[in-house]
Amino acid sequence: METAAIGAAHDLSPLGLFLAADWVVRTVMVMLVLASIWVWALALDRALRFRRLARDARALRRFAEDGSPPAHDNAWAEVLVAAEHAAREVVGEPAAERRHHIASAARLAVVERTARARHGLPVLASIASTAPFIGLFGTVWGIMNAFTAIARSGNTSLSAVAPGIAEALFATALGLVAAIPAALAYNRLSAMLGEARGAASGAAERLARRLGLAGSSRARMAAE
Repeated sequence: METAAIGAAHDLSPLGLFLAADWVVRTVMVMLVLASIWVWALALDRALRFRRLARDARALRRFAEDGSPPAHDNAWAEVLVAAEHAAREVVGEPAAERRHHIASAARLAVVERTARARHGLPVLASIASTAPFIGLFGTVWGIMNAFTAIARSGNTSLSAVAPGIAEALFATALGLVAAIPAALAYNRLSAMLGEARGAASGAAERLARRLGLAGSSRARMAAE
């Protein structure tokens, strides 16, 4: 009965709790809602990008293995460009030296491409680690306000305490809503990027072998 009376006197829906909160708690709630939206948008965008990176790395590996040309807009095209440029620089060098030089250039291109692809992941990590504490700050602030109101009114009944506590705890809930998907997305996306980088690194090694052998053949033909 008392709970029903509280619900009738105070709107305990998410919107009602937001409107009843003071400006500090409202600011915290808005920040956490925006962070949650940002998490989902960033996670979906990076998931699509990393899936393409993995697909294009497999295409680059097929090219290195059997000569199947990758698409002109391959996400790892700079790896191929770096390998071909390095191959032209070491024409006439011993085969082992050629392969090492080409592989080093291709691996460097993989590292640089991966570093650019990582942009956005630190944001997910930051939200995952800080959102619960931001929500907790809103909760502590809201509870302080609730107890201050109780001290002023002298009314310690459940109907007086519950709305303020509910508003405060709602901030913590929003912090978790932002933090949990951010942590899960960060871990999954890091794994996806690692898989794509591994495939690209394998393709780089195969490219070095292929271009090194091609250079050896050209050198032999020139000598003959």
